[in-house]
Amino acid sequence: MAKKTAVVGLSGGVDSSVAALLLKEKGYNVIGLFMLNWEEEGENGVCSAEEDFDDVKRVCAALDIPYYSVNFAKQYYERVFEYFLREYRAGRTPNPDVLCNREIKFGPFREYAEHLGADVIATGHYCGISHEGGRHCLLKARDTGKDQTYFLNQVREEQLAKAEFPLASLTKAEVRAIAQEHGFANAKKKDSTGICFIGERNFKNFLKNYLPAQPGEIRTLEGERVGEHDGLMYYTPGQRKGLGLGGMHGEDGRWFVVEKDLANNVLYVSHGDESPLYSAACRAEECNFIGFEPPAAQFECTAKFRYRQPEQRVRVTFDGGGMDIEFAEKQRAVTEGQYAVLYDERRCLGGGVITKVIK
Repeated sequence: MAKKTAVVGLSGGVDSSVAALLLKEKGYNVIGLFMLNWEEEGENGVCSAEEDFDDVKRVCAALDIPYYSVNFAKQYYERVFEYFLREYRAGRTPNPDVLCNREIKFGPFREYAEHLGADVIATGHYCGISHEGGRHCLLKARDTGKDQTYFLNQVREEQLAKAEFPLASLTKAEVRAIAQEHGFANAKKKDSTGICFIGERNFKNFLKNYLPAQPGEIRTLEGERVGEHDGLMYYTPGQRKGLGLGGMHGEDGRWFVVEKDLANNVLYVSHGDESPLYSAACRAEECNFIGFEPPAAQFECTAKFRYRQPEQRVRVTFDGGGMDIEFAEKQRAVTEGQYAVLYDERRCLGGGVITKVIK
């Protein structure tokens, strides 16, 4: 019987490298596929993609597997980055990593992998999947601190038909130990951070290249002018750093962002009292469900409103166009543009983009 082919998305990092190793050990014919999605140099004048591709070459040599490089920079700009800019213009705080998974990793990447003959398409995500009864269910990883189902909530179920996630049962420490045991040069490589495929940047300087900053007033909820902001796009609810209000109103308590008034270009802040940050419910749209059909009436489950947040009890009413999500306990700094992601014990049910926060 011919071996099945697994195409693995290799980023140059330790996670995807170990994913490729595990699939080879399972007997797959493994092919590495590296994506170039952003072509500009970083702030230090170095193109990090070149360094990452060098790491891919070293890992593939160690595993004795073929590899390819494919350029999706045009698709990334049109499908992810333009959305990222539109959301900031609209005063929201987007999460491009979520869209990147649906529009690139399980979009053009998946199609290219199938062109290479993939029976299985794998990545180094920390999550699991089950393929049963013609349905594809997204499962949480064993390492709850690294679980990445939040970032996959918008991937359509049919896009996951051939997906496998080899790291589902491993912790990050175990992954690094496996990499070290097999002599991978990237065993201790730092995890990638920052904007998906763009990396770490001085956020203000980066955004200024694409969006004109419009300075305006900072006011308290009572209307007192306390300072000037650099542009509403640089701030998000709950933010404490970068306000330039230190020493005002005494040292007790800290200033933090409460809300943004886009029409009047005013940033509203509070000092010490965090109660204005808490909300009772939210509206989420552009809903996507994975291996799950929402009941016609209300249903209860848990939800996250940002990546590292513990799951919260919620009641959901799905009306076909979106979800009204009531919180069992008030939630801090729920933010328009981010995602409400639903869970039922081990399963990630999907999610939607938060369009309205209800105090």
